[in-house]
Amino acid sequence: MQVAVIIPCRNEVNYIGACVRAALSQEYPADQLKVYVVDGMSDDGTRELVNSEFQHETRVVLLDNPQRTTPYALNIGIMHAQADVAIIFGAHAEMMEGYVDRCVHILSNDHSVGCVGGVIDNVNENEAATYISQCMSSSFGVGNAHFRTGTAVGYVDTVAFGAYRSTIFHVVGYFDPALVRNQDDEFNYRLTKFGWKIYLDPTIRSRYYVRGSLRKLTRQYYQYGYWKVYVNAIHKTITTWRQLIPFLFVTYLAMAVLACLFAPTGAGLWLLPFLLYIGISVKVSMSFGGNLRDWLYRMLVFFVLHFSYGRGYAVGILRFLLLRKGPAAHASTSSR
Repeated sequence: MQVAVIIPCRNEVNYIGACVRAALSQEYPADQLKVYVVDGMSDDGTRELVNSEFQHETRVVLLDNPQRTTPYALNIGIMHAQADVAIIFGAHAEMMEGYVDRCVHILSNDHSVGCVGGVIDNVNENEAATYISQCMSSSFGVGNAHFRTGTAVGYVDTVAFGAYRSTIFHVVGYFDPALVRNQDDEFNYRLTKFGWKIYLDPTIRSRYYVRGSLRKLTRQYYQYGYWKVYVNAIHKTITTWRQLIPFLFVTYLAMAVLACLFAPTGAGLWLLPFLLYIGISVKVSMSFGGNLRDWLYRMLVFFVLHFSYGRGYAVGILRFLLLRKGPAAHASTSSR
């Protein structure tokens, strides 16, 4: 099978070289593999690095993405490649040994599978990234996102860095260019609606360099929640029920604050659920080891994950469902 690795990219000069080299080093027939770096007009030296380091490598193709967002990049790469299998990958990640071969093996042997993916192993570049990756590998932090927790094998509702058989694009369509975030989740939802399955194999692994910043994490998860509602509005359904939990958490917090302000005599009852949340957060944070400072930092990360996603979801409900507006202009740029 001809395989195309599609890498959306913008200003990733510190990571794109290793990402491409890892893809090229896969033990897969060289004449059957190409890497497409679809660049969103980087201005940090990314384009120059790709052109210079891989100028003699015919398997690497640099494509322009003037629109600069991920779904446009994915569609440009897929349409240009015309391969049997398209693997959508991240510039901040690296394939581990056997990634391509294992993906192709599963797609070749189970024709009910339209997409296959694996598990992300986080690489932490600073202290904050260590705490963030620990929380994002926890079911308490990200629910049943099995590609992060590695707690499942078999059919799932979504994966990261999926390998898709190209025939599905002619039936399902391409990635929705309106979605700055959640474009892969939305596409995978459409894929399953058309009858294909998504398979998670924990032996398919990639390294992902975690962005060690609470500010970026806050914006990232706000966007996830915000755009998830837009996806729901498009399909007129809730695509995954787990997405409601952070929204309910934020709703509860707002109601608890109001109750404490206007009915202080019953404040204790409203605070009990939050104390339970804190207790679970303490227990999970302590399970990773460390000292009091480590535990408190992890608890903060958990709260950022849940509150940011829930707040974005609440704003999305207001804008997309109640006011029936489209995405705000400032929300149409990714924080990546």
